[in-house]
Amino acid sequence: MSRFLRIAALGLRSLGLHPLRSFLTALGIIIGVGTVIYMLALIEGRAREIQDRIRARGSTNILIKARKPSDDGRAVATRSREIQYGLTYDDARRVRETFPEVEVIVPVRDVNGSIYQEEMRLDTIAMATVPWYLEVARGKLARGRWFTDVEFGTTAPVGILGSELAVRLFAYRDPLNAKVRLGSKVFTVIGVLEPTITSDPKEALKKDRALFIPLSTVRERFGERNVKTTSGSMDIERVELHEIMVQVKKPSDVIPTASAIAGMLAAWHKNDDYELDVPLALLREAEEEAKKSRKQYGAIAAISLLVGGIGIMNIMLASVTERTREIGIRRALGARRIFITSQFLIETLILSVVGGLIGVAGGIGAAYIHSALDPNTRTNVTIASVLLAFGISALVGVLAGLYPAVRASRMDPIEALRHD
Repeated sequence: MSRFLRIAALGLRSLGLHPLRSFLTALGIIIGVGTVIYMLALIEGRAREIQDRIRARGSTNILIKARKPSDDGRAVATRSREIQYGLTYDDARRVRETFPEVEVIVPVRDVNGSIYQEEMRLDTIAMATVPWYLEVARGKLARGRWFTDVEFGTTAPVGILGSELAVRLFAYRDPLNAKVRLGSKVFTVIGVLEPTITSDPKEALKKDRALFIPLSTVRERFGERNVKTTSGSMDIERVELHEIMVQVKKPSDVIPTASAIAGMLAAWHKNDDYELDVPLALLREAEEEAKKSRKQYGAIAAISLLVGGIGIMNIMLASVTERTREIGIRRALGARRIFITSQFLIETLILSVVGGLIGVAGGIGAAYIHSALDPNTRTNVTIASVLLAFGISALVGVLAGLYPAVRASRMDPIEALRHD
């Protein structure tokens, strides 16, 4: 052990004689390691952001959405300007009664119209749903409360504002207990939602601009028809439900249950008027994509560190040539080949380890600075990326120093002493 420490001290002393050269030699490792950690932090941050947004939609949820068929005669025409499509209450009942894996059913219906608050008018939608909506949709209240089972049962005229709708209607005023009007119906505001977090920007915008009201109230006061007025024409749509959120008991049941639901709906819907959205499937795709990105950038990182290793090897070969006479003297005094090899290996290992440590600090610092300067970009430094980058730098240092060390140890002492 003492001999190893003496060799290490000798290596440090040799590197200290040329500090600038030693720093420039390690610079390739410093840049390589720092770049690896910084790039992986960006990739990991982006992947985590996407995965969190998908998880916010519920990893055990299956979303069944109504879709208006194309105007090619497949939609069922009940009157000249009225079409019927989408999901039904019977669909929700069949899903609940057919599949034991299903834990919760959340029906949702959209109501088009204008929302008024005093002189302010906004063309948006109301989302009619049930008291347990927030539990499945992963929504959060910023203020106030959600409507209760009692209010749902009595078709109470109460509503909850989406985050953007609250700002646009009330600005800096308190919306709680205020009155808003949907068409000719007046609703009392009892709550305000936080901004929606989801992987679908359109879905987030829709919910943030919506008024949430009891589904029972909509059925009693608005019926089953939706009236859309566009470009001077009026379209009447008869849709019972625009969305059914299905929550299953276990994540392992999500994909099989979704396939079974799709088969059941296909038997009852002759028109292509629905679609299934499975967040868990999207989550798995995002995770696989993140793995591929890590592998790709890992390969690029290995190349950059290899370039740094070549730089170390080049400098160490020059150092062997420069110190030929020193090697000859040590061999003549009885130094064994293993000691000469160890000295040069330790010098390259010191360069790569110190360079790796500086690179780790630089990469972590760059990732945090990036997040501070751009709050919209998320970075995530993982222990795995730090260990990977540092481990590769140490390995590259050993491999890069091996050939120069062996070459130095195999020098003939007499020829080395004759070297000028």
